Amino acid sequence: MEPAPADNLVRAAGAVLVDGERIALVHRPRYDDWTLPKGKHEPGEDDVAAALREVQEETGFHGRIERDLGVVRYTVEKHGAVLSKVVRYYVMAVGAGAFEPSREVDELRWVTREQAAQLLTYERDREVLARW
Repeated sequence: MEPAPADNLVRAAGAVLVDGERIALVHRPRYDDWTLPKGKHEPGEDDVAAALREVQEETGFHGRIERDLGVVRYTVEKHGAVLSKVVRYYVMAVGAGAFEPSREVDELRWVTREQAAQLLTYERDREVLARW
């Protein structure tokens, strides 16, 4: 399969959501994976808006951006096409809120950096964690 043209770039944003020395990881039943909270931009959103919205939607907590962790690039397959995906990550301090399971995210765990490195499904998430 050929990579999709640049106009088919998938843009997303997320965070290492921090509460003291613990970070939030989310479990997505659709993929049966453990990952950092993140998601695709909605029309008109920039990275900051998308990251804040996605963290709140997936974890139930509001976040406050403390610093930029840069981007991760990889490819995803959708309907037989290979698309380039770019995800910008931030460090966010946790604010008010409470987790409620949903169809998209059924579990949230607050874990240490060491526990996260073991639990995360994807190496790219461990690379983001190492930037924190």
